[in-house]
Amino acid sequence: MSSVFRERVRAFLRANDPGPAPKDPTERLGWQRRWAALLVDEGFAAPSWPSRWGGMDLPLAEQVIYHEEFAKVRRPGHPGPGIFVVGPTIIKHGTDEQRQQFLRPGLRGDIIWVQGFSEPEAGSDLPSLRTRAERDGADYIVSGQKIWTTNARNADWLFALVRTGPRESRQHGISYLLIDMASPGVTVRPLRDMTGGSSFCEIFLDEVRVPVSNRVGEENEGWKIARTSMGHERSTAGVAQGMRYRRIVDELHTLAAELGRTNDPRVRQLLASIEIDVRLIILNNTRTLSTVLAGSDPGPVSSIGRLMLAEFEKRLHELAVDLIGAPAVLAPDDSHAVQRGRWVTGWLATRASTIGAGTAEIQRNTIAEQVLGLPRDDLAGASP
Repeated sequence: MSSVFRERVRAFLRANDPGPAPKDPTERLGWQRRWAALLVDEGFAAPSWPSRWGGMDLPLAEQVIYHEEFAKVRRPGHPGPGIFVVGPTIIKHGTDEQRQQFLRPGLRGDIIWVQGFSEPEAGSDLPSLRTRAERDGADYIVSGQKIWTTNARNADWLFALVRTGPRESRQHGISYLLIDMASPGVTVRPLRDMTGGSSFCEIFLDEVRVPVSNRVGEENEGWKIARTSMGHERSTAGVAQGMRYRRIVDELHTLAAELGRTNDPRVRQLLASIEIDVRLIILNNTRTLSTVLAGSDPGPVSSIGRLMLAEFEKRLHELAVDLIGAPAVLAPDDSHAVQRGRWVTGWLATRASTIGAGTAEIQRNTIAEQVLGLPRDDLAGASP
């Protein structure tokens, strides 16, 4: 049965090649949206989602096959991958009206979602967030700031954590809101990073009116609901990410061979280590996904996969830059740059990998305290 499904996926991919990505950002966004719509129309979108909401409702084994085959070929990424975080959250905690309004359009790319969790004073310590939502009849009035939001310039909707209870309530005073980015009072400002790009943005919310009907779950229950979002970000999306890195590791092996570096025992050892890492990441993410499919919350165990991937991305690109040597300093548009500078750009981008979605230090603390059961190390109260 699995072999039949694998061939079905391969046949679809052979029959549907959208061609190379356009260089113009606006054209590229349209290219991605057309591909996302095709996946929904042809029944090849969201392998883990229920079919009634546009998904494939696949068992675990076939989900793994799906991601394996898609990772082997270069196809457009989803224009709004936030749907794969907020979507499962709406499926589990949302209303029927929210499911009807947001799920299928989100999968088709008609609605682009972005995540609004982090703030200037609430990154790793997310429960200290300050964005405030005050009830005003049938609306909330939301004011505050979100930061490090990927792709916010193209976003139609924001799923955000806001404070509806007293600030000292921490996790117990947070609600989960869906905010229309076209609302009056929403301002987006791009942030330029060290790669030269500006995919990260900050979002300013100045007395933005949000209908109470756009709240997911009960008021002040947003932290529990956000755990669903973060769990799916690190499990369902993690499997696809792991498979994509399977292809990138293969390309790293090819790079080493093309540069004549595979005769070096040290290089072979480092390549073997990277190979082991990517296999472990895929295995761990598949295990976490199986927990989600069984109806359970992966909880703190998902931090293991997040930490493994962040550290792996850094080691992978550091090795690639080491293999390239001196030409790594060339700009991507230099004719002598190796593979148009993709590995160096990736290496620069990984500086954020150990920070985004929870720093590596936070992940280690979560694993130590909530998975291994080690005592909390309260350095703030320690004697000098």
